[in-house]
Amino acid sequence: MNQHLQHIQNFIENLDLLSEEDKVALLKSLKSADKDLLISEFKLERTEKVKRTTAILLEETIEELEQKRKAVEDSNDALQKSLQELKATQSQLIQSEKMASLGELTAGIAHEIQNPLNFVNNFSEVSKELLEEMLEELQNGDMEEVHAIAQDVIQNLEKINHHGKRADGIVKGMLQHSRSSSGVKELTDINVLVDEYLRLAYHGLRAKDKSFNAALETHLDESIGKIEIVPQDFGRVVLNLITNAFYAVNEKKKTQTEAYEPKVTVETKKQKDTIEISVKDNGYGIPKKVLDKIFQPFFTTKPTGQGTGLGLSLSYDIIKSHSGIIHVKTEENQGTEFIISLPTKSNR
Repeated sequence: MNQHLQHIQNFIENLDLLSEEDKVALLKSLKSADKDLLISEFKLERTEKVKRTTAILLEETIEELEQKRKAVEDSNDALQKSLQELKATQSQLIQSEKMASLGELTAGIAHEIQNPLNFVNNFSEVSKELLEEMLEELQNGDMEEVHAIAQDVIQNLEKINHHGKRADGIVKGMLQHSRSSSGVKELTDINVLVDEYLRLAYHGLRAKDKSFNAALETHLDESIGKIEIVPQDFGRVVLNLITNAFYAVNEKKKTQTEAYEPKVTVETKKQKDTIEISVKDNGYGIPKKVLDKIFQPFFTTKPTGQGTGLGLSLSYDIIKSHSGIIHVKTEENQGTEFIISLPTKSNR
């Protein structure tokens, strides 16, 4: 019994003022209180044990959570680093693809620049001869002939200026093609862009393979006017589709009889709500078993070393960024047509 309750019990037992019956009742209550006190002490002790156990478990849990938090942070840091490395690698791959496509155009660029340079050289030589002739007429005093020669020289200089600007435009266009995209949309004549890349790609391939030849057909809708696109990006799309078409007809020509005539058709067309740009070839077509994979990164049907597998994948992303779509029509042994649809809301 509790020490204090024991004193109370002794006091009650020695108290003569209480009857035996009252003493029994008091002692009974006292024993009940003692019992309750013992139970409370037991529960309190058990609660203390639970608290201590809980505190230990809580401390272990906190430590474990801290370890997990640190592990998650480490994982996030590792993932962030991996993401940055992947982005850097992606940028390098995209730039490699751009430079590869620029390499495809190098011979075509040289061919296209050679024409205006020839004009510049020829008109310069003629103008020099005319000026020498003008000096003679000045000495002779024939001012009427001097005036006529001067007009010829002016016309020649205008032609030199025109062809010089033409060469300058080709160079600037290719420098723009090789640079990283600004992502800024500009009003661009899609017909000029398509025609430019068609000729550059054709002459580039002809320079690499003298045996290559193909009929080129264009149907360019002049009502389209200028549309808002990112010219560097969209030029890469057009170039990729055209070079793929040339590759397709060239491969078919290697295995076909002389009756086969390679042909690539480029068309622009203004519809009600869209502008369509299509590139069509009469090559072998795309096999059905790989048709679903052609826009996947790194997928290519070309032999090793002849394709990165990024051209159509990047083209898909560029067209999507212009709120457009690209789809393909193909028939085995008949050919393939890629059709780009851009919303007319891009127009001004």
